[in-house]
Amino acid sequence: MQKRKLVRVLEGESVFPPPVWLMRQAGRYLPEYRATREKAGGFLDLCYNPDLATEVTLQPIRRFGFDAAILFSDILVIPDALDRGLHFVQGEGPKLTPIRPDEIAHLDPSRGETHLSPVIATVGRLRQELPDETTLIGFCGAPWTVATYMIAGHGTPDQAPARLFAYRNPAEMETLLYLLAEMSADYLIRQLQAGADCVQIFDSWAGVLDEASFEAYAVRPVARIVEKVRAAVPGAKIIGFAKGAGTLLNTYREKTGVDAVGLDWSVPVSQAKELQKAGAIQGNLDPLRLIAGGKALEDGVDRILDNLGDGPLIFNLGHGITPEAPITHVEALLDRIRTAKP
Repeated sequence: MQKRKLVRVLEGESVFPPPVWLMRQAGRYLPEYRATREKAGGFLDLCYNPDLATEVTLQPIRRFGFDAAILFSDILVIPDALDRGLHFVQGEGPKLTPIRPDEIAHLDPSRGETHLSPVIATVGRLRQELPDETTLIGFCGAPWTVATYMIAGHGTPDQAPARLFAYRNPAEMETLLYLLAEMSADYLIRQLQAGADCVQIFDSWAGVLDEASFEAYAVRPVARIVEKVRAAVPGAKIIGFAKGAGTLLNTYREKTGVDAVGLDWSVPVSQAKELQKAGAIQGNLDPLRLIAGGKALEDGVDRILDNLGDGPLIFNLGHGITPEAPITHVEALLDRIRTAKP
């Protein structure tokens, strides 16, 4: 069987039209997802139920035929495995028990393997049920982003609690990030061994870090994950998405070892073109263009294809699809990409 399209791009091949998937493509904009979510009860119940998690992962593939499916789960399953009191509040998002510096040395990762087994079961089911041509993407949250939630106990606009924690308690922060990197690497290894073709590391809050902190908290832990994953799964394909990192992305691929660099919508085409010289890039349509539709959507798609379509590109949004996105606009997006001429 020929290698799946998205995997070929991760290996550096230029393919036109490029493979396309959307972050959060299994989500609240789909009526079938909302129905399954209601059936599941709580959000974590959905994440840990292989039957239902498989179903919602497959829903956008059935409807749109994306080139890749991404495992339905959440970046916070690692702190959940660490028994940090994770729960989701309607309209407010995730809540955890904020961690104190003196608690970090006592975190016990031994629950991880058993606790995360239902997610691994979902990966295995998906590889069996997906079309042969569809790439299966596993994922985890990057240690820095996961740590921000563990420290504040919830999401914050600028992650000031985690940044202050790091400045005041650098040794404890380093210990926490190392633990999260080790657990995350083990988690990704299991996903790859269960049937994932590649994995993505989501560093949603990398953009709040200054240069020195980015090196210490975004680059080094991800580099450790990549190193450990590749030691267990030689040649493993890994996408790194450091949202908001700006010019710090220029050396991110080299320093972390990821195969592809995910780009948010603020990354200029000129910078994206430079990054593409070293390998695959992924992105970076503004999610609001998808909501707007019409000329705004067409112009955004065309700009990416015209400037980046001749190199290794995975077409995606610059962040996750939102509940407000009309299904007809997703269909228009895919039609625009699939009928484009090189």
